[in-house]
Amino acid sequence: MKIVVLGAGAWGTALAVNAAGAADAGVLRHEVTLWARNPVQLQALQAERINTHYLPDIALPSSLRLQGGNGMSLAEVVKGQDLIILAGPVAAARSMLLQLRHAQVPVAWLSKGLEAPVLTESAASASASASAPASPSTPFGLMVHEVRAQVAPDLRAGVLSGPSFALEVAREQPTALVAASEHAEVRDALVAAFHSPSLRVYASDDLIGVEVGGAVKNVMAIAAGLCDGLQLGFNARAALITRGLAEMMRLGVALGARPETFTGLSGLGDLVLTATGDLSRNRKVGLLLAQGKSLGEVLTSLGHVAEGVYCARTVVQRAASLGVEMPIAQSVVDLLDGRLQAAEAVALLMEREPTTELDLLLD
Repeated sequence: MKIVVLGAGAWGTALAVNAAGAADAGVLRHEVTLWARNPVQLQALQAERINTHYLPDIALPSSLRLQGGNGMSLAEVVKGQDLIILAGPVAAARSMLLQLRHAQVPVAWLSKGLEAPVLTESAASASASASAPASPSTPFGLMVHEVRAQVAPDLRAGVLSGPSFALEVAREQPTALVAASEHAEVRDALVAAFHSPSLRVYASDDLIGVEVGGAVKNVMAIAAGLCDGLQLGFNARAALITRGLAEMMRLGVALGARPETFTGLSGLGDLVLTATGDLSRNRKVGLLLAQGKSLGEVLTSLGHVAEGVYCARTVVQRAASLGVEMPIAQSVVDLLDGRLQAAEAVALLMEREPTTELDLLLD
């Protein structure tokens, strides 16, 4: 299979490395092209055969083709490919989907989050130049599948999600993911492309549930990092994760997802990994905020995108539009906006009125 991965960040690189296999060891899986937008990054990748900034300990297999930074449109880049993977952040999804709206092969994105709620001038310009509809102004942001429905409604597309750290996937450590799409062709293509002895891929047609899980778990991971940073203990973290899962499920069901999706890989699985794993960028945001660092200092020290920071407010806005209560997510927003200090955010959550466990899950 010919696969192109658009975006040479940590996750895009890791998936490309895994899918390509090690030709030098006689394990050639697919013909994979990794496309880097930045020409300087591309030159470094070609010269060093290592993604120094994102995965400095992982050598790129000789079979992995590197491309990009040459002024070609994405439509030209993906010609002749069997599967297109969008590995950029959520903020880049609209522009990329616009450019690929006439693609005749399956497309899948890796990003987890929600688009900013207000259409920016640059996005409007991109929509106009591409002769495709722009996003209307809304009080909340959109998930990527909703963006796709606006700007590329005929595209056969979906998401590859689940509990996964890029470094472990690149190392071929055991990982399980979910390929979610309303199109069986997309699910089948993702399974064929990435299912292997080290990477198990399971299909789902609950695209809404998988996307909600991927977005909300990042916000909950910030809260979990805050909890750990304040050294509140494992009991507190377990309670927070459980309550966070309830918030995630309430929002998902209100949007049309199936409840059982949130007990699977893209719900509970991804939440546990991101809220407890030391490789989690979103958890690290909470840890650093608990140390008294400003949000600006935290983001500078990360050097990578932490999607929970950018979509927390949007998650809360989306929930409010549906009448869904998300107190943990709201506390994270208040913390990020400077309205609460770390200890105040935790105290506010612990002071909530008692209720039954069933009410916690369904309220």
